[in-house]
Amino acid sequence: MKIALVHDFISEFGGAERVLLALSEAFPDAPIYTAFYIKGSPAWERFKDKEIRPSWAHYIPLFNRLYSPLRFLTPLIWGSFNFKDYDVILSSSSWYVTKGFRKNQATKEICYCHTPPRWLYGFKTSVELQRFWIVRLYAHVVGHFMRLYDFSAAQKVTTFVANSKNVAARIWKFYRRESVVIYPPVSLPKVLNLPKKQDYYLIITRIVGAKGLDLAVHTAMELGIHLKIAGKATGLYSEYKKLQEIGKDNVEFLGYVSDEELVRLYAGAKAFLVLSTDEDFGITPVESMLMGTPVIAFRGGGYLETVVDGKTGIFFDKPTVKSLSSAIKKFEKMTFNPKDCLAQAQKFSKENFIKKIRDIVKK
Repeated sequence: MKIALVHDFISEFGGAERVLLALSEAFPDAPIYTAFYIKGSPAWERFKDKEIRPSWAHYIPLFNRLYSPLRFLTPLIWGSFNFKDYDVILSSSSWYVTKGFRKNQATKEICYCHTPPRWLYGFKTSVELQRFWIVRLYAHVVGHFMRLYDFSAAQKVTTFVANSKNVAARIWKFYRRESVVIYPPVSLPKVLNLPKKQDYYLIITRIVGAKGLDLAVHTAMELGIHLKIAGKATGLYSEYKKLQEIGKDNVEFLGYVSDEELVRLYAGAKAFLVLSTDEDFGITPVESMLMGTPVIAFRGGGYLETVVDGKTGIFFDKPTVKSLSSAIKKFEKMTFNPKDCLAQAQKFSKENFIKKIRDIVKK
């Protein structure tokens, strides 16, 4: 079969890009179509040896900085690709409405949906521009037409694959489409001489809004615990410098770290914190469990599908310092078996993911 892979854009490297990496491993001869790429970016470094085919928008000066306000161009961007010569289109779709492509009647389109675009359906996003009234007005007008386009594009998909039951429910709610759930692949490089457990809590995330970083920093100061936060500051997160100042005695902001260093951080942490209130799925808590480290998670979203309460971690119920502090105090009195964490994480292996995706494509 002749297969095309499609991804929103190639710049940052996060959970969606790890999925694309596994898709590319499953179908190594498939070219990757994308709106644009940023040469030298973390994602570019992972995919630079692949055949990447960007849209016409890639060649517009500064488009890689303006793609968010110019999101109304997405129908033109994806409409410029014609996949009539392919048997299967396999898209990795998140906020850039990556679906509903031009193709012939025999071409099958499989959409691996990380989530329907959060900005279109009222979910919290990482960008804070909504605090400006002119942006809210612009989003209101553009959002109406983009929701119509998004729904129409969704009806052209042959098969939806959701990254969690949580997202499958959203696909039904917003598109009225059934979907198959295939959890994202979780794998980490093997690293020798891993550190023993140390007295710090860990967060690994992009430094953006909607990730609960303010809650984590204020809780760390309240309890006097050592917190490490690994991840690159992106977008327009205005609270970053303020949080650095507030947490300077207890919190380390490590910036971007390599996969090998991530493994060491996971292995050495007392516990891993995930604080988003409506996470689509969340790969990082599973990575933490893969290294035998339990998780303290907000009780909601995709975390409910990965963390086993009392066995591989615990939940807290409200996004408040009081609720998170109580969970951490409770955690300090508990004992967790690293083997239980590992066994849970292995349910989300890359081998399982690739096998299930190949089965979907064959069908």
